[in-house]
Amino acid sequence: MHVTRRPAASNDTARVLRCHVARLRDDEIDEVDGLAVTSLARTALDLARSLPHEAAVVALDAALHQGRLHRDVLRERLFDLAGAPGSRAAARAVDFADGRSESVGESRSRVLLHRWGVGPSSLPFEVRGGDGLLVARTDFAWEEHGLLGEFDGRVKYGRLLRPGQEPGDAVFAEKRREDAVRDEGWGVTRWVWADLVTGHRLAARVRRALDRARR
Repeated sequence: MHVTRRPAASNDTARVLRCHVARLRDDEIDEVDGLAVTSLARTALDLARSLPHEAAVVALDAALHQGRLHRDVLRERLFDLAGAPGSRAAARAVDFADGRSESVGESRSRVLLHRWGVGPSSLPFEVRGGDGLLVARTDFAWEEHGLLGEFDGRVKYGRLLRPGQEPGDAVFAEKRREDAVRDEGWGVTRWVWADLVTGHRLAARVRRALDRARR
């Protein structure tokens, strides 16, 4: 458990408790079930300045995507943390965060792809046919190169199945969707959770796909 105390308390660390000493505005303190807790914005920024960059972006993306926070609020509150430990890391995470990421996998993918110099130009991206009708909505796009990227989490073929739909049905529907996208002249590259463990290999796969798309 992490707690925050105002100065001039001391930083205490125990087996299950870690105390942080930091300035707190009165409006950064809320109450939940009778307990004083930091506000959502302050909690998000504290996470952003204490977690590794990838984990911080995941947390911020989720809060922004759910509409529970606005980037302008986070940027405004960053000034209150100026000079505090981790404030620069928090600013970097806030600047990179994007509420258009719809899952942990998409957020982690975006961090890794940018880290290895192959960040997408758009997310998410809608592919439309010549008649203007929507063909598919994809996770990422490198528009200049005509390449689309898709992160495939198993949830797509599990608890997100429609009533009466089997995993095989979802796989077949996904194949038809990809065929329709390719018919519009787009290339497609996919990856899964295991690919996020070795970011350099994922980046290499995307580079190869970009090279093929350029030809």
